[in-house]
Amino acid sequence: MAADFSRSVELGLKLSKRIYYGKNATVSAPPRPVVAERETEAVDSCLPTAVMVYAEITEPSVVDNPYIRSYQPYVHGRCDPPALIPLHMHGVTMEVDCYLDTAFVTVGGTWRVHCVSASESCDCRIAVPMGEEGSVLGVEVETPLKSYCTQVISLEDTKDTEKLINAKDGFLIKGQMYTLKIPRVNGGSILSLKISWSQKLLHQDGQYCLNVPFTFPSYVVPIGKKVYEKEKILLNVNLGTGTEVFCKSSSHPLKEIKRPEGNVEFSCEREVLTWSMTDFKFSYTVSSNDICGGVLLQSPSLHDYDQREMFCFYLYPGNSIREKPFKKEVVFLVDISASMQGSPIENAKTALLATISKLSPLDTFNIIAFNGSSSLFSSSMELATKEAIENASEWININLVAEGGTNISTPLDQAIRIVSKTGSVLPIIFLITDGTVEDEKDICHAMKGHLMKEGLTSSRICTFGIGSYCNHYFLKMLAEIGRGYYDAAFDMDSINLRMERFINNASSVILTDIAIDALEHLDSLELCSLHLPDLLSGSPLYVLGRYCGNFPDSVRVSGTLADLSNLVINAKVQEAKDVPIDKVFARRQIDALTAHAWLSGSKLEEKAAKMSIHTAVHSEYTNMILIETEKGNQQSKSNAIEEKTGDFKGQKIVVLRNISTGFGNLEATAKNLSPEKAEPKLYETSTMLFKVASKAGSRLADWCCCMCFLQFCNRLNDQFAIALTQLCTALACFECLNVCCDVCDLCSCDQC
Repeated sequence: MAADFSRSVELGLKLSKRIYYGKNATVSAPPRPVVAERETEAVDSCLPTAVMVYAEITEPSVVDNPYIRSYQPYVHGRCDPPALIPLHMHGVTMEVDCYLDTAFVTVGGTWRVHCVSASESCDCRIAVPMGEEGSVLGVEVETPLKSYCTQVISLEDTKDTEKLINAKDGFLIKGQMYTLKIPRVNGGSILSLKISWSQKLLHQDGQYCLNVPFTFPSYVVPIGKKVYEKEKILLNVNLGTGTEVFCKSSSHPLKEIKRPEGNVEFSCEREVLTWSMTDFKFSYTVSSNDICGGVLLQSPSLHDYDQREMFCFYLYPGNSIREKPFKKEVVFLVDISASMQGSPIENAKTALLATISKLSPLDTFNIIAFNGSSSLFSSSMELATKEAIENASEWININLVAEGGTNISTPLDQAIRIVSKTGSVLPIIFLITDGTVEDEKDICHAMKGHLMKEGLTSSRICTFGIGSYCNHYFLKMLAEIGRGYYDAAFDMDSINLRMERFINNASSVILTDIAIDALEHLDSLELCSLHLPDLLSGSPLYVLGRYCGNFPDSVRVSGTLADLSNLVINAKVQEAKDVPIDKVFARRQIDALTAHAWLSGSKLEEKAAKMSIHTAVHSEYTNMILIETEKGNQQSKSNAIEEKTGDFKGQKIVVLRNISTGFGNLEATAKNLSPEKAEPKLYETSTMLFKVASKAGSRLADWCCCMCFLQFCNRLNDQFAIALTQLCTALACFECLNVCCDVCDLCSCDQC
């Protein structure tokens, strides 16, 4: 789908050459070359690198300047799939609130439909590239005649098919770019957009790192008389702990506004001729050299489904190098089923080789490649010597060949048997897969019983999912049972980077067996996870819980260091200062509830659905809807939902796609379908219709070329070929074959 989107934008840029801006207008330069940090395939070069709005053109004849009428020769045919012409942007504002390890981003802006004649209209497609683990929270759009907004409702409320329209729109591209269509906007209209999403703050080298896509291409700058436009950025960093924040770097010239305790506010407001040409990046540190932690308390809101008190326990690894990581025994379980063929297996091999080469000589490792059966690199754990790593590299290149089916249970049992049970070594198992198996619940129950018997010396199980065909809730549940961590790559190009970063981070354990004494004295307690996970040197630890009772003013936190000594910390308990804990942890809570509901079959779905509606975070048990309201008939969103069984009074409600990961696809796994095929199509039809433009104006042809035409003719039967030949001969008499010559002149196919 990413390639289809990019090609549609490329076609739209060609089509926009038809627009006349006046004698003295300077047309925008072509797209800038992709910068090094955004290295992608050429086919993806037109993907958005910031919030963008496009005119979706199916009829090329409507393309014109709405203010300056020009001679536009009629264009015969249709654009199928539609061309996407980037709209000119006339203002942008971005507000970012950073709480703990989560950033909430709100981008607002105005775009003008500059490419459609005033008497015509077109659909407008919004594209929102989000940062790390982005989750869209809401979209609000204003046009001269209508307004639109999104809202999350339960699945039960979407069953009224007579009143609600089901759309095949509103989905993710490459797992991180949300796209949504706004219907029928008149040419020349101003479209105002406000969109919100949440994303994760990365923790690298002791710093919190924020990266928001904010690189605007040159062709969104309005054409004509150059005037200064307003670009505004507001940033708020609030840890809620009273800990001092130190700014390390910023991509944009931020000015500090105020600095209350544990809170810093910045702004960047300027008038520009061209929009931001770099992503917005900001990094900061917390003033702590040693391991430290605390507890934040917060009361639930009135609309919260659970009225118990909330607490957030946090533990920072500190910036000191004194805390060394544990000596490890690492077993890599790598799926080599046929569905991993191509990009998935090659990226996984690259990441695996890079990870093994970084192991300490005191660490031991092993590799198990599995499909329907399993193959071991060694019958026992191998020390990570230079010779062993070279042998492993050779074994990986020979044995990691994608073929066969998928069986996870057998290699997982093998991995647990070959690791040692001594307390001085930390055994870690990494499971990497792209498929779903039938016995996933049995695997979870078996691992739960096995690891409970081993107690504190049990193996850590970390899981990594590739694509949408695997059951990510199974992988999350298995990691939670194994006191490990989970991550995933939905974009095949990101497998290498995410997998290597994930394994390196999850392997850097500096504190295990963490316990909080105060939890035992509360009247009731419910943690978001089954166990308190280990503290990693590469990221802070956050644990959310609900409780009844009185929390003491301070708590005692204990854990085991790599030298087997006991670490004790007195953690301060305080009220959260303007930190929305429920929203910060909404995504993790919903995922945890969904994983537990999948495993136990309990009625946790209702809790997950209520939390999803309350926090506007999508889930498996809710849907996002788009509410369309006529400007002369405004009413609140809540009223619209309440009246969905009656007359909407001018409102239309469209049910959008569910963008959750789902519970895997057994059929696709059995057929060994590649995870690259799981992404939905941008448009329902992928047929490329013939497009012809007049010689007097800018001519247009889609991907129809001589070689494509010959390949098409090769598949015809004899009778149809004779009829087609006769038709072409007849057309030649009227000199219509000149049209074909025009098309070939426009063809960009290398085979022509």
